[in-house]
Amino acid sequence: MKKRIPKFRNQQEEQRFWAKHDSVDYIDWSRARQAVLPRLKPSVKTISIRLPEAMLDELKLLANKRDVPYQSLLKVFLAERIDAEMTHGVDA
Repeated sequence: MKKRIPKFRNQQEEQRFWAKHDSVDYIDWSRARQAVLPRLKPSVKTISIRLPEAMLDELKLLANKRDVPYQSLLKVFLAERIDAEMTHGVDA
């Protein structure tokens, strides 16, 4: 029999609880179903990256040809490469 999940007064209290307790003791994961959250936006973090000016100019030129912001195109390029690396390894 699973333990009962306590009532939490706030999110911080709940975070502290789950940091110290295993959900397996409280939730029957064999009955779990995968949730689809189509409108959930991934969290983003702003970073600073130094690129050679020529590379940035070429990126902006490619983005202009596709009528997209250059930062968006850079994210697409990075996502494609990361997927290739994760799927096929370093030689992708």
